[in-house]
Amino acid sequence: MTATNTMPDTLTTRQTAKLLGASVRTIQLWVEAGRLKAWKTPGGHRRILRTSVEEMLAIRRRMSGGELRKYEVLVVEDDPIQRTVLEKALRGLGPDTNLRASADGYEALIRIGERCPDLLVTDLVMPGMDGYRLLATLARESATRSMRVIVLTALSPEAVAAQGGLPDGVMLLHKPVRPAALLSSAKACYQDW
Repeated sequence: MTATNTMPDTLTTRQTAKLLGASVRTIQLWVEAGRLKAWKTPGGHRRILRTSVEEMLAIRRRMSGGELRKYEVLVVEDDPIQRTVLEKALRGLGPDTNLRASADGYEALIRIGERCPDLLVTDLVMPGMDGYRLLATLARESATRSMRVIVLTALSPEAVAAQGGLPDGVMLLHKPVRPAALLSSAKACYQDW
């Protein structure tokens, strides 16, 4: 009698989400984007190849030095009430997200030096080092080029352009920012992670 492998070759989206510390919707999006190999049952349910999940876990472990790495988000906002609102909205990214905050550009650079975020959410108008100078400084650093950036501002598009505009690839959301709109934009960045 031969031994049989009791571990299934495929996983459901829910099982995969639990293993990867992500939401079921994120797993569905990763399948659609080709980040995870999968197929659909005749009933339309996704079945993810276990080897694909194991590969993703191995990549994450290698990137983090052995431990499963969380999605890093840094919020830079000088208004403490607004910062709290932004952090609360971004907690909707899920448990595999590590959320940190800074009150200005200088503090943000220190936080980025400690651990580079995958996503930076920053205000433009702040005392000390403003968002423009923060972004200009980061643009000169090769280590931060893969970081996604969402800029929040109450300034008009003309006022932003008059200050030199924003670097390519930066998302712009106008204040007051609806928490749902911020979360939606952050999730779009997360899907590319």
